[in-house]
Amino acid sequence: MFADEPVRPAAYERFVRPVPRWFAEAGLGIFVHWGAYSVPAWAEPTGELGAVDPAYWFVHNPYAEWYANTIRIDASPAQLHHQQVHGGAPYDDFLDQWHAEEFDPAGMVELFRRAGASYLVPVTKHHDGIALWDAPGTGTRNTVHRGPRRDLVAAFADATRAAGMRFGVYYSGGLDWHAAPFPPLTTDDFSEHRPNDETYARYAHAHLVDLVERYRPDLLWGDIEYPDAGKPESDFSIADVFDRFYAAAPEGVVNDRRGLTHWDFRTSEYQLGTSVEGTGPWQNTRGIGLSFGYNSVEDASHHLDGPAAVKLLVDVVSRGGTLLLNVGPDAAGRVPELQRRCLEGLADWMAVNADVVNAVTPVDPSLARPSDEPWVRWTRRGDELFAVVDASEPVTLDCDPARVEGDLRVPGGLRVVRLRLR
Repeated sequence: MFADEPVRPAAYERFVRPVPRWFAEAGLGIFVHWGAYSVPAWAEPTGELGAVDPAYWFVHNPYAEWYANTIRIDASPAQLHHQQVHGGAPYDDFLDQWHAEEFDPAGMVELFRRAGASYLVPVTKHHDGIALWDAPGTGTRNTVHRGPRRDLVAAFADATRAAGMRFGVYYSGGLDWHAAPFPPLTTDDFSEHRPNDETYARYAHAHLVDLVERYRPDLLWGDIEYPDAGKPESDFSIADVFDRFYAAAPEGVVNDRRGLTHWDFRTSEYQLGTSVEGTGPWQNTRGIGLSFGYNSVEDASHHLDGPAAVKLLVDVVSRGGTLLLNVGPDAAGRVPELQRRCLEGLADWMAVNADVVNAVTPVDPSLARPSDEPWVRWTRRGDELFAVVDASEPVTLDCDPARVEGDLRVPGGLRVVRLRLR
């Protein structure tokens, strides 16, 4: 058990297992948030999740994928923007305006592969309830029948596997503002705003089973809890989904956002939930900017550039985690320029240094010590030690010279130093 995790119900103990090697060794995965919200593509770039007071956060939500919630908050800037720019139009109008006319799944996934990603996790249904495949019970409110008129999940799955990467799916099981409408969320207490009844539990179960059976994902990424009616053992329970998932994908993994059920790894998001980092298998996720969905309001000051993304990735991996870095395509299906620049910067670095972040382990601080000024992080593979340094002046690495072989005096700049144990 992780040091600070809650106790799982006994019904879910049968799923506990070591994480598979592919996940343990993967430094980087790519998240993709793409939906009808990519049409308005608007949010206030307020700040990073976990660094902004929740009472302010929801009214001024920087997540463009939460547009359908934020425009329902009276007097919010998003509601004012929606009235002024879109005339207060129904949210589903954006589904019909989303055409994905320039979507090239093979080209997009090839960029992710060059950036060093080992796995891909696209959104299949976000909190707006719009499915990116012909999901059971959604009628025509999905991308096969409206908008792009295409099974986008299949397109991502086929391109990802053709590129030799693992394929996962994100599914919002805890919120669905269409199938289970609630008043808008204005605080981080979701207890009175998420559906817990059997009807919705059956709806979510049918979707997850369909995703497992159609696309055979290697990773199930859930979000914002799970309906309480679907937690006890039954023919529509999340336990039944896990049984089917692991039967179809014995090396599959699931995350920890379905309440007190089961998880293979913990998650943090931007600066929220970081207490789980280092307590077992864990993953940090964030956008290249401040939003997951594409936000046209953001500029370069809100985005990671290539060197910043490299440092983020190395920091996460040096502490034993994996990074799930999000890309938010625009409505046409293009990777926006600032996000592309970041990924190209990662690709250039990973072309030379992928071994620094894949199949590595953290370094014991008794052997070599990280620091923030100058910025130094360490990883290890066998007898090889890797120091990633970002400094304006020459640096002497803080490690045990009796146990480490190599030049410990490093010039300034962002660079990788490769050393060996004696």
